[in-house]
Amino acid sequence: MATSENFYDVIIIGGSYAGLSAALLLGRALRTVLVLDSGQPANRQTPHSHSFLTRDGETPANLSAIAREQALAYPTVRFLTATATTASRDETGFRVATQAGETFFAKRIILATGLTDGFPPLPGFAECWGISVLHCPFCHGYEVKDKVVGVLANGETGFEMTKLIHHWSPGMTLYTNGPSTLTDEQTAKLRQHGIPMIETPIRALQHQHGQLKALQLADQQTVPIDALYSHSTLSQTGDLAAQLGCQLDEKGFVITDGLGKTSVDGVYAAGDTQTMMRQVVIAASNGMKAALGIFRELLSEEF
Repeated sequence: MATSENFYDVIIIGGSYAGLSAALLLGRALRTVLVLDSGQPANRQTPHSHSFLTRDGETPANLSAIAREQALAYPTVRFLTATATTASRDETGFRVATQAGETFFAKRIILATGLTDGFPPLPGFAECWGISVLHCPFCHGYEVKDKVVGVLANGETGFEMTKLIHHWSPGMTLYTNGPSTLTDEQTAKLRQHGIPMIETPIRALQHQHGQLKALQLADQQTVPIDALYSHSTLSQTGDLAAQLGCQLDEKGFVITDGLGKTSVDGVYAAGDTQTMMRQVVIAASNGMKAALGIFRELLSEEF
């Protein structure tokens, strides 16, 4: 049952950069807000965050701590470490239940749960993810530009990634992890730029505390390497968007308008949940947009 103690203007599910940015704006706008966060951010292994103006090189944990402290400075904002498991419409708006059995109610919901990375079955890959196995040169390319760098991919993806990474690391190598599926034209372009391509399958990533040391190949070769670019598979963290009936695009992202409004009235989405541009500054910006959209809706209802 909704009471004054468990009813909020907005419940934000996900307390990382998008969620906290939304909470900050809504707190300053005198809205009651509950932020539910599982404590498992996607970038928890990443040592440093980059390209966020005034905070370049800061650790993700410190960024989150500062954001949480500033959002919670506003008395109408509450933060709870909890995993939201169900979300549905209720006669008062929306009902959200947590893994611990608590139930909360709100007029609006912001989904900022982010994405979950899926990794290939290569020993060492997951342990190195975000540390020396990298997905984004804009995030990490400057730091490894003078090191021994490789790309793990094949086909069109392998070619496009190689073209991109070559800008930072001209001495890189492409590892296709099996027979190449690049076109003859793409292969010729790699040769033109002096980029080696190794088709021998990779058996394991040798590392120390997530820092790559070498690639162990199927032919027993051990190739020294400092950083490896690769992609993960991406999926929504949890199924709350599906429970609420939000439409997803062909890549699995929640479809939103310019302010984060989903196909379901009263439900907004922000951050990695609704965009593949996994940058801290973009997540924070999208969180603020969603908060602004919700504020305008609530104001229209009340005035």
